Amino acid sequence: MFIDIPSDLEAALIDLPLPAWKLDGPILEMTTVERYRTELAAASPQFEETVATLRHELTGEGGGYAVLRLGNLIKALGVNDERFLRLATGFAAAVATPFSPFPRWPLWKDIGVKVDKDPGKSSGIGYNAFHMDLVNATLPPDFTTLLCIRPDPLGGGPSILSDAHAAVARLSEDTRALLAESGYRYGTFFDLFGVGEECKPFPVLEGSEPGEGFVRFTAKMLQRSPLGHAHADAAKELAAELVRGQLSFMLQAGDYLIVNQRRYLHGREALHNGQETVPVADRRLLLQMFLRARAGDGSAS
Repeated sequence: MFIDIPSDLEAALIDLPLPAWKLDGPILEMTTVERYRTELAAASPQFEETVATLRHELTGEGGGYAVLRLGNLIKALGVNDERFLRLATGFAAAVATPFSPFPRWPLWKDIGVKVDKDPGKSSGIGYNAFHMDLVNATLPPDFTTLLCIRPDPLGGGPSILSDAHAAVARLSEDTRALLAESGYRYGTFFDLFGVGEECKPFPVLEGSEPGEGFVRFTAKMLQRSPLGHAHADAAKELAAELVRGQLSFMLQAGDYLIVNQRRYLHGREALHNGQETVPVADRRLLLQMFLRARAGDGSAS
């Protein structure tokens, strides 16, 4: 699931002057998508080969996530060079359509570290339990992506992933039946774009057949939402299975994690103790962007 960029492709991309992107509202404009794809493909035939591998890992049988290793590019260009972010955007746009569901934020959203934040939040310092992003939207993003700019300098915060449908398959029929009922709720819903309407309450399992559809789950609802006893117990069983089947790895600078939300749930282990001693400018920093599968391409199946 880790995809290295061929050295010849890296060399071609380092000197590729992609233009600044343009947005159509919060969506990456199609003229930008087409230009990026054309210029990246022209730079090296290995671009299309790499994208084919990326798509397979995200949507092929047994897949659901991938880490594109852009570490040599971030070293060559620097973390503050817009060319690096344009290259990452170009790879994402070759998979699906980048967009921001939050009109008040840019295409890429910073996820830094705030020691005074709720520890369980994405920018907190504690354990960020398994979840899907925009869990309470009728049309959640098909893919969520995280680009590592700086890992935790103290060595904490491994990413965690779990195959949601595999976890569900290990549950009893009775538990799955409870998870298929609209007995769950979490979070607020306002000032959002391109993700449909609020889903409240919602079922955790929405597919008519096993292994289909989103697994609408966030472990945070177990502590922060009013759930009935039976529904809460069912969600706790799923949470335990997700942990049982989890895999974890440390993102390094330049690693670009892309998660197919119809297959995998994600989270993060706690950052290392002592974050308050790390200057803000040196703390862990990820950039997040969301992708919408294009109609008819099957990339979110």
